[in-house]
This record gives sequence, structure tokens and C-alpha cells, in this order.
Amino acid sequence: MFVLGIDPGLSTTGYGLVEGTHPPKAVRAGVIRTDVDHATPVRLSELYAGLSQVIADCQPDVIALETIFTNRNLQTAISVGRASGVAMLAAAAAGVQVHEYVPTAVKSAVTGDGSAKKDQVQQMVARLLRLDEAPQPADASDALAIALCHLRAAPLQVGR
Repeated sequence: MFVLGIDPGLSTTGYGLVEGTHPPKAVRAGVIRTDVDHATPVRLSELYAGLSQVIADCQPDVIALETIFTNRNLQTAISVGRASGVAMLAAAAAGVQVHEYVPTAVKSAVTGDGSAKKDQVQQMVARLLRLDEAPQPADASDALAIALCHLRAAPLQVGR
């Protein structure tokens, strides 16, 4: 199984493709950036085009997406929500099923602690994928963590 993890954001969206072998293997990771000088609709279009290309190139069996969480900054929450919607649209247009995970579930699946710090998650991603160091930027590492979370949760979702 190939899982494409997506860490949505309007400015930077991370993606990471993991093969569900034993041990799991990182196949590809990176980010899609949108131009902050462009209007939001244009940025969303740029994000859609970038994600559509990544999905076409990677041909994932499933997409794992981090869900939006309540944030003290309403503007940040709105932009992440918009990016999440675009990711779901790109997945649906490609006919790929989407599974969503809250940040605490991702942290727990990767580190065993739902309140783990960002650097702890990145270190565990590197260990679990047998990488010399955590992928950079952090958004790409986060996307790999989301894919790993799905690989751990998928056997529990049989029949859903």
C-alpha cells in the first residue's frame, strides 16, 4: 500500500509518500508553496494544481490528511481549512479515498505520545523510516508522519 500524507496549509503544504512495507519506506516527500503576493483564490488554484500533479505522479492507494484543529488564530484556521478542502477536492478528482486524522492521533501513532513536541515527531519519523535525518522542511516530515499514522490505523479500519 502506498499512502500519501498531506499536511495542509495555504502558504506551504507538505506531502509525503510512504510504502507500507515492513519497515515502512519513504518514497517521496516535499512541499508545495503558494505565492503570498497572489490573491487567495489564485493561491488555492496553485495548491490544487500542485497537489493534482503530486497525486498523478505518486499514484497513491489512499491519502491521509491532517484535520484542521482549533487554533487561537482564526485566520490561520480558515486558511488551513481552505487548504484541506483543496486537498480533498484533488483527491476526489483523482478517485483516491481520503482518511483524516487529528494532530494528537498522528503524534500518538508516531511517538506514542499525543502531546509530543514537533521535533520529537520529526526524530521518530526519521527513525521509523530509517532515514539519516528528518526530511526538511518540517511540513514534509509532518506529511510523512500523517502517512505513517494511516499505516498504523488502517488495519483497525477494516469494514468501515
